[in-house]
Amino acid sequence: MNCLSREDVMVTEQKSSTLPAGLIALALGGLGIGLTEFGIVGLLPEIAKDFSVTESVAGYLVSGYALAVAFGAIALTAALARVERKKVLLGLVVLFIIGNSVSALSPTYAVMIIGRVIAALCHGGFFGVGAVVAANMVEEKKKAGAISLMFAGLTVANVVGIPFGTFIGQQFGWRVTFWVITVIGIATFFGIQLLVQKSPAPETAGLRSELGVLKRVQVLLSALVSIMTFGGLVGAYTYIAFTLTEVSGFETNAVPWLLLLFGVGTFAGNLVGGKLADRLLDRSLLSILIALVIVLTTFAFGASLWWIALGGMFFLGAIGFATAPGLQLRIMHFADDAPTVASGTNIAALNIGNAIGAWVGGLAIAAGLGFVSPLWVGAVMVTCAFIVLLPTSIAGKQST
Repeated sequence: MNCLSREDVMVTEQKSSTLPAGLIALALGGLGIGLTEFGIVGLLPEIAKDFSVTESVAGYLVSGYALAVAFGAIALTAALARVERKKVLLGLVVLFIIGNSVSALSPTYAVMIIGRVIAALCHGGFFGVGAVVAANMVEEKKKAGAISLMFAGLTVANVVGIPFGTFIGQQFGWRVTFWVITVIGIATFFGIQLLVQKSPAPETAGLRSELGVLKRVQVLLSALVSIMTFGGLVGAYTYIAFTLTEVSGFETNAVPWLLLLFGVGTFAGNLVGGKLADRLLDRSLLSILIALVIVLTTFAFGASLWWIALGGMFFLGAIGFATAPGLQLRIMHFADDAPTVASGTNIAALNIGNAIGAWVGGLAIAAGLGFVSPLWVGAVMVTCAFIVLLPTSIAGKQST
């Protein structure tokens, strides 16, 4: 006699659904996190002025956030590996709410950094655990698509949230933007509570076994590709507001609408990238990396031309974020016995790349190389990612 519990039936129903309801809650969390991470980009000039710091120092609010994400992605996911995953997600969202509240109230630049770090600890763990929960909601051949739907919240933040957040910040002050993000965090908490089913951690999960995946060569090489790919993308994007105003000649009030182009690109690219990754994982990643190098170099050469800047913003988002689902699925593929920490490791790698890219881009600007230099930094880093992935892909096929 086959007796299923109520929770088993609900999980089965989720897997058979085209769009599991839990993915909506995870995407909402991704929206809030996307606003927290990238929403600040369009507000860096105002924040720098408010705290009387230079543009490159203001950029540390992006790179410092990314480093904290990297720590939280590995440390928190490993430490909480034996805790039921829904409880982990809810606890992380509480950190998110606290961190953004601190940022909104920050009286000094130092307090602002603290608020960013607290929120970042949520980011790393949320996407690490959330990717596993999302993948478990669907059948095997749709896992990258489910991950891309979770990341869709992040890309929606680029489409609507970042331009809107920048507009709100410019009109009413950047602190109001962080209060709006805090409200989204509260909505996410209740969304997860209501829509995400319980997801018990594996009985074999433990700190030692989970961290053991970090000894695997393919896991480490996949992480390295992620570091360099998103280092190149975010390194270019962090200072894009300065590029658009100082090089392309756009007015400051046009920046939110230019960021909208980037956001539309990220939304489309993320969904297409998920479809491609489910079909031809490594081949699609290699092709996308080549395309991203072409976009970055073309943008750098023609940044002074308004029409190239417009096209560059869209394709930078589309091609750049098309890599995200594939990078996430690849590292999980080589650590299917410990997917939570593997997933968290990739999130850490993406954000280490973010930090390195933002830091090197800031160094290039501080060295007097101009506001186009972060685009060249990005092109070099993505080229390195391709060089690493090509032999890594061949080796991975031979070992499977």
